[in-house]
Order: sequence, then structure tokens, then C-alpha cells
Amino acid sequence: MSEPSHALFRWKLHGDGTHIAPGEVVAPDERLSWPRTIGIGAQHVVAMFGATFLVPLITGFPPNTTLFFTAVGTLLFFLITAGKLPSYLGSSFALIAPITAVSASLGQSYALGGIIATGATLAIVGGIVMVAGARWIDVVMPPVVTGAIVALIGLNLAPAAWNWVKGGPVTALVTIVSICVITVLFKGIIGRLSILFGVLIGYLAAVIQGQVDFSAIEQAAWIGLPEFHSPSFDPSTLGLFVPVVFVLIAENVGHVKSVAAMTGRNLDGMIGRALFSDGLSTMVAGAGGGSGTTTYAENIGVMAATRVYSTASYVVAALTALILSLMPKFGAVIATIPDGVLGGAATVLYGMIGMLGVRIWVQNRVDFSDPVNLNTAAVSLIVAIANFTWNPLGMSFEGIALGTGSALLVYHGMRWISKLRGTNLEAASPASAPAGADLESAAYATRRGSAPQETAGAEPDGAAPTGRS
Repeated sequence: MSEPSHALFRWKLHGDGTHIAPGEVVAPDERLSWPRTIGIGAQHVVAMFGATFLVPLITGFPPNTTLFFTAVGTLLFFLITAGKLPSYLGSSFALIAPITAVSASLGQSYALGGIIATGATLAIVGGIVMVAGARWIDVVMPPVVTGAIVALIGLNLAPAAWNWVKGGPVTALVTIVSICVITVLFKGIIGRLSILFGVLIGYLAAVIQGQVDFSAIEQAAWIGLPEFHSPSFDPSTLGLFVPVVFVLIAENVGHVKSVAAMTGRNLDGMIGRALFSDGLSTMVAGAGGGSGTTTYAENIGVMAATRVYSTASYVVAALTALILSLMPKFGAVIATIPDGVLGGAATVLYGMIGMLGVRIWVQNRVDFSDPVNLNTAAVSLIVAIANFTWNPLGMSFEGIALGTGSALLVYHGMRWISKLRGTNLEAASPASAPAGADLESAAYATRRGSAPQETAGAEPDGAAPTGRS
């Protein structure tokens, strides 16, 4: 069955434009009435707001500039994907570590150059996928590798969260508790926006304690262009930035597959365009002083809650964000958020990034009785958490880059040797006694199946069981 034709900026009205029947969804090429579409678009702005603004606050970039380029990036994404894939491109947390490291050593302009390099690499990957398909991504980045790379980013950022917490421990605690309680106390959209509301409550606590300076708000104009900055380039920054591409690939592919599952449409053909769009958006952002972008899971939550997958709502969201970015006073308010609030929010968000990697392992049933998987995760996580560093030929590689490289090298190197030698059982250690689900894995199932044969003496002592893979 062929997919319905879709013209840019022309959406079919879903039903009567006001109601969604049980079991139905509003497809990407459909919309509700314009008042309802505008309302849902506003929800998308609120959903991405908390995380998108935390990135420039953490990295020291101008908030309005970052918001401006998320709006531009979302519109670019809409155009390049021909309006078939609903997504808001918000600020990427994967770029926080390289941005802060390069900004501290060389300056923000060189961080912008690194962002452009990241975007260019992602755009090239997208172009390859458009020509060759996406199957090779699954081969290069199986779930154990993808999960490790996502997890190690959050865990590598943990010390930064602690540094902010020390700037206002009481405020940080209020923020953390608020986020956790709101998540489970409220249903629907409020519960899904727990980070935003937690930040607001933490901000109020900071105001009560006299931790907020409002002087910059009074001086800021109501209307004006964001601050634009030009990039500088240094090859030494590439080792910090380019590995982030693996995370952006995982986020974009995951987004496409999630939307496909929820709408019942096969969107695999859009993966290449999604990667290329995000890469181009990241390049544009880096060229003008904004943070890199990525597809946002927060907005998937809004779509799941409303059952509205219309790309019209994302055009509305992008235009709304664009208007807000042209209000310097709005950005000045955001810039007053103190360290304690940032620390509390970062504690939760960085932890969530780490656990998202674990979730990838769980959802894909990664078998950790397999020593290849076990060592892939073990080595890469420790390299990232300890923030190993390596400085060859004037270039700099730190925890995230080296952890990402470790995950890829350990997995593919060990998997090749494992297949060559047939060694897929876990090495003996005090913690390695197999139990429960371990015994259902391929490695142990074959050995268990041959046990009666061994007991009957069909195989001599020390011989490998028959059928071992």
C-alpha cells in the first residue's frame, strides 16, 4: 500500500479537526484545527524548553542564540524530511563535555568550530545512509555498543553536576526532590514536564535564599537579535568532538524508529534524511554561536500523550521559539538561573542519560554472560568515568572520545577473535556464576543441552562439548 502523498505546508484535516477517535492518531501529514494545532505546538516548546536551555547555561553560550538555532534547525529538518517526520531539534547534551573542555582551553570560538566539524561528519553519514541504507549502522553499532556510548556520556558529566551542586546545595536538593516528586505525583503533560517544573521550583527556592541577581533583566531590551559569534578551527579539537557523532546517530535512528512504531508507518527510508538534517542544523548552529542540535525524546512524550504526530505542530513550535529568541529580556531571565538549580537539574539529567544507555541494553536483551558484551561495557564505562586522556600529535582525546573508541574497538576486536576461536562463555570470576536468565543464553543453552551426553561419558574430560558455538 503506497503512502499518502504529502505537500509541504499542506496538511489534511483529521476528522472534524477537534476529536481523535480511540485507537487513531493524527498522522504527520494531517492536522487538527489551527487553534488546537497552535496549542500543541506550544506544548512542544514547553517540552523542549528545560533541556534546551540547560545546555547554553552549562556551556556559557547565549541562551537566545541557542534557542534561535533550534528553531532554524527544526525548520530545516522539516524541509529536508519533506514534512514526513515530526521532530523538534533541541540542544544536544552529548556536546556539553567537548564544548566545556575546548572553551576552557582555547575559547568558545574554537568550540563552535568543533560543533561544525561534528555536524559535517553527521551530514556525511546521512548522505551515505541515503545511498547505501542504514543496515551498516546496526553492524557497526550493535545495542551493547550504542548503550555503552550513551551511558558513558552521562556518567562522564557527573563531576560537573557536583560542582554546581556545591554552589547551592539546598537549592540543588529542592530541585532534585521536586523533579522526582512531580514525575510520580502528576499524570499527563505535567508529569512529563517534571524537569521544567522542578527547575521553576528550584529557581523559586533560590530567589527566597537571595541567590538570584535580577539586574541583567532590567538592562535587557524587549526586542532584538540574538548574539551571533563566528567560529575558529583547530584540528586538535576534532578528537573531542567527532566521537559525539556516534551518539547523534543513535539518537536520530532511535527517534525515527520510535515515531514509526507509534504511527504504524515504515520510516526507515527517512533515516538518512534525518541524519543529514541534524548534521546540517548542527553546522548552521556552530556557524552562528549556537549549540549543536539533536532530535528530542521530550517531544516524543508529548506526541505519545496527545496522539498528534502532525508536523504542522512542529512548524508552530519552531516559529514560537524563533519569536522568543528575538526577545533579549527573555534570555536574560533564563541566564539568571543559579548554580544550585543547574546542579540539581544536571544531577537528574546526566543520570538519566546514563540510565538511557542501560535501558538500551535491557530493551535489546543484551547478554552480559557473553564476555564480548561484558568487556565492551566494562572498559568503555571506566575509561569515561575516570576521564582518561590521550594527547597524540597535538590532538586531545578525553573520556567520552576514548570511551567511545574503546567500546567500538573492544567489541569488534573481541567479537572477531571470539568467532574465530569459539570462545563465547564468561571467564570464571567470583561474580560470574551463571544463574537465572544467564542459563537461557545461547552460550549456556548449548552446554546445558550436552550435559547428559557428558555424564554418559560420551566425551572425555576436558573436551569441548559438542555443538558449542
